[in-house]
Amino acid sequence: MRAHYLQHVPFEGLGSIEAWFQQAGYELSRTRFFVSEELPEIEDIDLLVVMGGPMSVNDELEYPWLVPEKKFIRTAIEAGKPVLGICLGAQLIASSMGGEVFPNPVKEIGWFPVEAVPSKGNSVFQFPEEIEVFHWHGETFDLPDGSVQIAKSNGCENQAFQIGSNVIGLQFHLETTPVSARAIVENCRDELISGEYVQSESEILSATRGRYSSINSVMATVLEYLHASKG
Repeated sequence: MRAHYLQHVPFEGLGSIEAWFQQAGYELSRTRFFVSEELPEIEDIDLLVVMGGPMSVNDELEYPWLVPEKKFIRTAIEAGKPVLGICLGAQLIASSMGGEVFPNPVKEIGWFPVEAVPSKGNSVFQFPEEIEVFHWHGETFDLPDGSVQIAKSNGCENQAFQIGSNVIGLQFHLETTPVSARAIVENCRDELISGEYVQSESEILSATRGRYSSINSVMATVLEYLHASKG
């Protein structure tokens, strides 16, 4: 089995996802757009993860690789591959499938709760009723056609969605570790401008080990769900 991930900046890597893939027996490969690496053939991968980044999905003139990336994501989804999008990755899935991405009324940066959106049927991933997760975003998206909303929050209505049984987009980060939280703070601290849903650097980095363990555990259940969707 081969899992491939799309990485947009050096400081937003897999976090806790890497250990899960190793334990599940996946080979790992990646495309790092910031060093102009090539995309693989769709048939050569079994699961795709699309990571975050500070750019917008609409910045195609500044980041021309966004165009082939969106095409690749759509092709993977249409081929029935399990696909997970995180933050920018969720926005890229939405954009690839016809949804619009635009500024959220507020920025969400730090540790804030999201709540599950109840859904009927067994084919939709069930989030915890409420969980405090790590956010770092200023944009949001329309749900693409055929998708189901699976999480929301007071600061951002569309926090997570699912397409079919094998595609999940998360506006927030469940993969964050103490190391990756510090990395994004060090590289993006200029965004820490006081706001209703923006925490200070000290608030962000004072999170307990238990808080990281909690979100990493939910990340593992998401990956297990997508792994099982391969059939």
